[in-house]
Amino acid sequence: MTQESKIRVGVIGAGFIGRVHLDTFGKMPNVELAGICDAVPGAATAAATAHGVRHVFSEPAEMIGSEEIDVIVVAVPNRFHTDLAVAALDAGKHVLLEKPMAIDGTAARRIVEAQKSSRRTLMVAHQMRWSAMAREAKRQVETGELGKVYNGKAVMMRRKAIPGWGSWFTRKSESGGGPLIDIGVHMLDLGMWLMGSPKPISVFGSVYAEFGPEKRGTGRWGTPDWNGVFDVEDLATALIKLDTGATLSLEVSWAVNTDSDSGHQIHLMGTEGGLSVYPKRVVYTGQKFDRAFDVEVPSPADEENPRELMTRHFLECVRTGETPISDAVSGLANNLVLDAIYASAKTGESVSVSL
Repeated sequence: MTQESKIRVGVIGAGFIGRVHLDTFGKMPNVELAGICDAVPGAATAAATAHGVRHVFSEPAEMIGSEEIDVIVVAVPNRFHTDLAVAALDAGKHVLLEKPMAIDGTAARRIVEAQKSSRRTLMVAHQMRWSAMAREAKRQVETGELGKVYNGKAVMMRRKAIPGWGSWFTRKSESGGGPLIDIGVHMLDLGMWLMGSPKPISVFGSVYAEFGPEKRGTGRWGTPDWNGVFDVEDLATALIKLDTGATLSLEVSWAVNTDSDSGHQIHLMGTEGGLSVYPKRVVYTGQKFDRAFDVEVPSPADEENPRELMTRHFLECVRTGETPISDAVSGLANNLVLDAIYASAKTGESVSVSL
């Protein structure tokens, strides 16, 4: 596929994230919004009208089988990710898959195998890697400013933000879990990537459900179903041992009593310096002449939208055959760590991870 070739995109899912993808792909050159489908036909029709999508498909299989589609974007609840991604890859389509890659590690392995046999591009949509702050932090690590990074901490603590209480978000059979698999996968992915994508080897974790079962801690995201189910956690914490000898700690919540709603934070600790990465700034920390110092790293003057950068990278990989930075193997690693955290929380013991 050449740089001038038009890439025809079909989106499965006309909810919030599906519409974000339609908006983003619609800004890309040599891209046609060729198809949309959703379990709610009216939602697909409305999205098609709003974004100028050429065709509304009645069901995913029809879109996946269409010769007029090159790329499938999967933007539906977690439990549907694997079947749709595998079907699309088997049909010769390239796939942009919303996070988490799958509902669990077993399902993620199916996607990895399908991607290998199809030789098509599959990318997991981890847009946090594409923020200006994350990219600057990655540059600092890769140029050796931190020396050897031996410890990391990834945090996203939301105080009152349980999404769609009783909906698929809070049903383990549909989501795979609570904040750990929802926002925790972003922080895990970002932390591991900034530390050089080492292999995880063991995990010790705990999960808690203190607010959700009492219908407390709900937020504005999603539509609640007060007759529904909440059988997931609302806070998770873990320590992950990596094959480099380094460790990464993870703390995420949908609802918690704490003094701040932190957004997200990554703290990297190296032998020559450290970095604290926030949504809008990066701080370099170090010691010189027996004194500790902090220096704010200058922000780029031309910060671009992370989702647009991510989508542009995906399209470039589709055209060139290059491997995306958040590929199927990295998605599998994330899923296996999440599985291990849940398993450790049940047993109270450390759990091994094997890619």
